[in-house]
Amino acid sequence: MNRLLAISVLLVASFLAGCATHPSPELRPYTAQETQQLALEALSRRGLSFDEYQQQRAALTGQPQKPFGFDRQGEMNAERSVMLHGRPS
Repeated sequence: MNRLLAISVLLVASFLAGCATHPSPELRPYTAQETQQLALEALSRRGLSFDEYQQQRAALTGQPQKPFGFDRQGEMNAERSVMLHGRPS
């Protein structure tokens, strides 16, 4: 009798545990937005240089690449007063 009770309790517990689990989200396909977000997250973890990162990010997002770079003005000394385009810097 004890053996039958133990087996039935195990069966009921395993059945209830199986009913309580949710379907895993990996079984559904990713949306286009989720795929793009995952690609951008993977891109940020790759350790690329700034220029390479911006090129690949522009390719993923479909946006035109913005030109980044230095302004070719050189370095400025904070102690020196300089006028730029009619205003103090």
